[in-house]
Amino acid sequence: MAEATGIQLDGAQVKMAVQALQAFLKTTSASKSLLLDDSQPISLLFTLWRIPKKAQTIRIPLPNAHRTDTDEVCLFVRDEPKMTSEQTQRFYKKMLEENGVKSVTEIIPYNVLKKEYKPFEAKRRLLNNFNVFISDESIRRLLPSHLGKHFYERKKVPLCVNMKSKNVAREIQKVVQGSNLKVTNKGSCCMARVGHSAMTAEELTENIEAAIKVVAAKIRMKEPVIKIIHVKSQSSVALPIYTANLSHLKLLKKAEKEAKTTQEEAKAAKRKTGEKEDASQTESSGQGEKKAEEGEEEDEEEIPQLVPVATPSKKPRLQVSTIKKKQLEKVRKAAGARPRKHAHANRPRRAGQTNSKGKRKAPKVK
Repeated sequence: MAEATGIQLDGAQVKMAVQALQAFLKTTSASKSLLLDDSQPISLLFTLWRIPKKAQTIRIPLPNAHRTDTDEVCLFVRDEPKMTSEQTQRFYKKMLEENGVKSVTEIIPYNVLKKEYKPFEAKRRLLNNFNVFISDESIRRLLPSHLGKHFYERKKVPLCVNMKSKNVAREIQKVVQGSNLKVTNKGSCCMARVGHSAMTAEELTENIEAAIKVVAAKIRMKEPVIKIIHVKSQSSVALPIYTANLSHLKLLKKAEKEAKTTQEEAKAAKRKTGEKEDASQTESSGQGEKKAEEGEEEDEEEIPQLVPVATPSKKPRLQVSTIKKKQLEKVRKAAGARPRKHAHANRPRRAGQTNSKGKRKAPKVK
């Protein structure tokens, strides 16, 4: 392992650190006189030489289960077509029993999560009732909007499981009993859970060695970046189990220098190519000017005199006064052809009303 990953880990030192940590946890639990002997999680704290450029999540399969049997596991599943929420729960319970999965304590369909766990108090109660949350891959993108920010603050984000795989038990066991390391680009420290205080020292050392091997192999950096590795619990001091040599720091400086030199060489090559392109453009423009001058000279030799081409004569514009006169003449002709009828000529006459032009006759007296 030391040759493959570049980390020289001393197994005896790791075992001594684990034993010291277990002894400290026993003394603290005895002094507090707890009614229930709850086991505390034990984690690995990785400190890097520098902050990574990109975030990464590393899945760590462990040889020994790092969770206790009392941990509550909740499974979010999709709504099966033509089935109610109760029928979907029965369907998945039967499927898990047939595959021999006993770690899942409750199954919640997506429709139930939307309706029954919509209030804030219901979400907090759901968060406190379970230790681990897993979900089907088909609905993993729909859960964040319904769960809320407290699941992410408490680091209880649902882990994805492929429920359509042939071996569902192996997939669930790998996710529940495995661990995850989230390498962020906001700091140089990250933590992964590897066991609990109720485990033996041999089991914890096996898990620690396996986790360090996977992390050193899967981290997305070419040079060795792990500076210090500590083992700790929630209420204990971090105990160092690995410290990198200063030669790693020299390697980092060399890698940075090489990266800078490569960047400078690339910039210089770009500048040279740009200068060459400019020179070629200037040469091509000079050649084009020469060719144009030669062409002009040839044209002058072939055609010594240019014959002027007669331009078509334009029609004189009519003055505004002549246009107005023509329009008025047209209007007069139209008026003379069709005499205008008065509007009151067609009106019906009332009784006793005479024409305005004719004289009114006086009635005869007998």
